[in-house]
Amino acid sequence: MAETRGVLLPAYVVADESASMGPHQQQLAEGLSSLCEGLRAEPMIAAKIRLAILGFSGDVQLRQPLSDMRSVEVLPRLESRGATMYGEVFRDLRGRIPHDLASLKQEQYGVHRPVVFFLSDGQPSDGRTWQDAHRALTDRNQMPAAPNIIACGIGDARPDTMVAVATRPEFAFVSVKGTDVGKAISEFFHALTASLVASGRALANGQPELVVNRPDQFTLAIDEV
Repeated sequence: MAETRGVLLPAYVVADESASMGPHQQQLAEGLSSLCEGLRAEPMIAAKIRLAILGFSGDVQLRQPLSDMRSVEVLPRLESRGATMYGEVFRDLRGRIPHDLASLKQEQYGVHRPVVFFLSDGQPSDGRTWQDAHRALTDRNQMPAAPNIIACGIGDARPDTMVAVATRPEFAFVSVKGTDVGKAISEFFHALTASLVASGRALANGQPELVVNRPDQFTLAIDEV
């Protein structure tokens, strides 16, 4: 049997690309850039992480496949388009994650449980129908590689919705009322970077732990339900 090359943390950034995010494209681009720079500043940690970037509206678009950020030269751009279909996200991840993990294992990597960082500025356009797809993704009896989901709501996203999306209540956050959406996006990416670096460091030290940092200007969603 071939020796394992190491254990990786697959991470998925899933960003709302609905029309309401149109005015904030610059902050999204800057957030992705700061994320990349933050990981590259910690190359030993970045080596433990594989990062994918997806945008969703009426469908899901893969903006960057699961990648080693140390070798990514051109960052993707998120777009503004259409509605806010949560169900499309969870159906996509239900098929994508097992395929990605199988590919990593074929490359002789061990794999830590994936993590999804979910950012939305609005309520789901598909009502409550998305919840079936969410259950299929997060039920570990159905899907052994079910991810941990950290949900961050900004703008019109409601706290109870973020609690329903997150896999644990302490993984659900909403921006403080009155917080500028652009500022909230920046804080989301800052906390995301810090979370990945801390989680990667724990993995590198042989003590795998998912570290979740609360973004500044955000509160636990459960406190506002």
